[in-house]
Amino acid sequence: MSSPTPASPVLPRFARPLRVLGYTAVAAVGLLYLLPFVLQLVTGFKTDPDAAAHPLGLLPTTPTTAAYQRLFGLSRSASGVPFLRWLGNSAFVAVFVTAGRVLFDAMAGYALARLRFRGRGVLFGFVLAVMAVPNVALLIPRFLVLNTFGLFDTYTGMILPLMVDAAGIFIMKQFFESVPREVEEAARVDGAGVFRTFWSVVLPMARPALLTLTILSFQGSWNEFTHFLVSTQSSEYETLTVGLARMVSGGLGGGTQYPLKLAAALLATLPVAALFFCFQRYFVQGANAGAVKE
Repeated sequence: MSSPTPASPVLPRFARPLRVLGYTAVAAVGLLYLLPFVLQLVTGFKTDPDAAAHPLGLLPTTPTTAAYQRLFGLSRSASGVPFLRWLGNSAFVAVFVTAGRVLFDAMAGYALARLRFRGRGVLFGFVLAVMAVPNVALLIPRFLVLNTFGLFDTYTGMILPLMVDAAGIFIMKQFFESVPREVEEAARVDGAGVFRTFWSVVLPMARPALLTLTILSFQGSWNEFTHFLVSTQSSEYETLTVGLARMVSGGLGGGTQYPLKLAAALLATLPVAALFFCFQRYFVQGANAGAVKE
């Protein structure tokens, strides 16, 4: 029996330089990825001429908060921007949509995972089919439905169609199928019904999935654009995405207005970024967190 071949001394010799090279490459890619956000932050403190003359400058020539003052209605020298109204509409819609999605997606996912009824497989197939349909293909039908039921240009029309989504139902169904059935059987032995078992036993165990769904739902509703574009027409109901699009297209004054636009975009990004960084650890938790082990 031949003895194992000794490891080549060449590999340990080059392992450290290769590791350093790899870390350097990752750091370079990370800095390149962060560069647009840094430019966005810096440009918000520039003047319009400075931003137009030095769009890639990392230091403003004459730092100013004029863009933020105009966004919050503190500037008297320029026409105001209804940023606070956009912010309020986005927050109002996002909170209600997120709450509805978490509740209804969880209920629908549990029903498809645990309840036995005729047509359950076909219904789940329809859910998967909806996920495959491009959102832009539903814009005209969505507008016609909202207009027919008198929901066009209302908060109800903005919120109601977004309160359930197929991706959220799929996520919750997959989680509930991973929960041991013994947990539910023990609850039923103690006299709990289907809804009580779902609400008091299974749902608290689904905290990682619920928090993931909360972040995705808030992000999706906060960044939603096309639905609000076809469900409203009054400036009273404009959200951040619609308002920023109108600003970029020149609907709120001429000129480049780079500091104003990038400052508004930065403020629109902060809520979603803060929510994600606060709860990002739940993305990597196991689907069976809190369940009993067999």
